[in-house]
Amino acid sequence: DRLVQQPHGIVLVTGPTGSGKTTTLYASLGRVDTSTTNVLAVEDPIEYELAGIGQTQVNTKIDLSFGKALRAILRQDPDVIMIGEIRDFETAQIAIQASLTGHLVLATLHTNDAPSAITRLIDMGVEPYLLSSSLLGAQAQRLVRKLCLTCRRQDGEGRWHPVGCPACSNTGYKGRTGVYELMVVDDALRALIHNRAAESALLAAAKAQGFVPMREDGERLVAGGITSLEEVLRVTRD
Repeated sequence: DRLVQQPHGIVLVTGPTGSGKTTTLYASLGRVDTSTTNVLAVEDPIEYELAGIGQTQVNTKIDLSFGKALRAILRQDPDVIMIGEIRDFETAQIAIQASLTGHLVLATLHTNDAPSAITRLIDMGVEPYLLSSSLLGAQAQRLVRKLCLTCRRQDGEGRWHPVGCPACSNTGYKGRTGVYELMVVDDALRALIHNRAAESALLAAAKAQGFVPMREDGERLVAGGITSLEEVLRVTRD
């Protein structure tokens, strides 16, 4: 919430395909007052129509790439820009430049965790000093299946497990929810990014400021009986 209220900078949401990244971006845009803020989005494809937001779909058939679409919408003086996915250096470069020139940019990436979103952009060719100046934070996420409340079973140690019943088509699970990790960029992280620090150093600095890795967030859901440990281990890594 705090990050999307900033006047400028870039916020990254990262994870594999099907991890709910676009839904998170849409939810973030839902917190922006579109009556006073010009919000424009570039997507491939447009997954939901959003009231009050100008949405442009990338179209390779007419040579409308993310980069070209972004350049076009920047001429419309947006306050907030949503980028469906940063896939290449051109898109990354325009996104960073926009975030440094008074725009709030929300974008997704395909990486495993929050620290690797930083190294991915640098690997694409983004200059570390530009990224360190513009990045507000990176959130990684996965979707886990929720335990069926009709048949879940608690063991002697208090941990809940899937069983399976007609209510959940004998899977033991019904519905899904997210596990997250949010790395907010502070001065210490900014200096590390500027100096091309390794992911391990970024992670250590993030943990020092209270960063909670995805697996730990998942363990909180396990403790609450919302999902199983097996499910959390399936979607996260050490």
